[in-house]
Amino acid sequence: MSKELVQALDALEQERGIDREVVVEALENALKAAYKKQYNANQNVEATFDDKKGKMTIKQVKTVVLDDDLLDPDTEISLTDAQAINKAYEPGDEIRFDVTPKDFGRMAAQAAKQVIVQKMREATRQAVYNRYKDYEGEIITGEVERQDSRFLYVMLPGKQEAVMTPGDQMPTEHYLMRDRIKVLVSKVDDSLKGPQIFVSRTAPGLVKRLFEQEVPEVYDGTVEIVSVAREAGDRSKIAVYTHDADLDPVGALVGQRGARVQAVVTELGGEHMDIVEWVEDEAQYIANALNPAEVTDVIFDPENDQAVTVIVPDDQLSLAIGKKGQNARLAARLTGVKIDIKPESEAADLAVSMDEASDDAFDDAANDAEDTNLDDSVDAMVDDSENPEI
Repeated sequence: MSKELVQALDALEQERGIDREVVVEALENALKAAYKKQYNANQNVEATFDDKKGKMTIKQVKTVVLDDDLLDPDTEISLTDAQAINKAYEPGDEIRFDVTPKDFGRMAAQAAKQVIVQKMREATRQAVYNRYKDYEGEIITGEVERQDSRFLYVMLPGKQEAVMTPGDQMPTEHYLMRDRIKVLVSKVDDSLKGPQIFVSRTAPGLVKRLFEQEVPEVYDGTVEIVSVAREAGDRSKIAVYTHDADLDPVGALVGQRGARVQAVVTELGGEHMDIVEWVEDEAQYIANALNPAEVTDVIFDPENDQAVTVIVPDDQLSLAIGKKGQNARLAARLTGVKIDIKPESEAADLAVSMDEASDDAFDDAANDAEDTNLDDSVDAMVDDSENPEI
């Protein structure tokens, strides 16, 4: 049994990455519990397992007390008896006696089996959790295993099963058993039943990671993907930026003859990619985000810094809005502002209404100032009447 345990420890550490000390500690706790249950529950004992030789030892621990203070022979030893063993012992010292039964190996193994298995499961679960927690937010390639009404199950490297909710599945894709797919590890939960790994094909982060794989400039940080807005399976907008004045960040993602962006499009089943440049000028950035539509003007709402009105040529209105409002919707997500799109034919009326609003605001301010001056004059007259000059 001892030899088998040592071999099992070696296998668990080498093949499954379980810390050897965790299993040894579990085994020692199980041996201690088995001994106390079988022999004397009141004893204070220590169990040790030599993971090199496979030797198990049980030692009873007793505390040295003055002869008159001896109350519990199971946990205490009188000073007289202690000094008969070694004259150096003093009250408060601990003495360990080897009480390992000759037949303890078989009995302990039987009694401790369930506890050891449980600890191994816990250690395995923790090892899996720690491994895949590091993958959170990263791309990993898995194999479609099966599907039910709740999840699509994907087998990841290391024979670890992950789940994909319906909302994380591409609406344009049909998954078949043994299909190899690239997924984003979106979340790793450590539950009592074991680590549960959630993966996604619809997360905006998947687009970013795919471009990192295809574009060296993105991978090394020369080009930064600032923001991604996505309607999975249909269209994505990506805002990019670079500190290198000699580099075109949009061109870097597109690649020669569109090779780089096409690789991402192919991986995502034909999803369209709009790549725009992020600039510090917020108005210009919003205009870029509405690509491919042309923008004439961007007007910020003075009462709401998270809302803008964008003016476009009349013939560009439908293009700016997009099919079912998709282009405007993605642009708003990309920039983080609410976008109201108006054609140039309505721009004049908009300017008049804004001027009127501005005039009204000016008149209100003037009236307030006039009222304030009048009140001050009245107050001054009252003060003068109460304090006439002599």
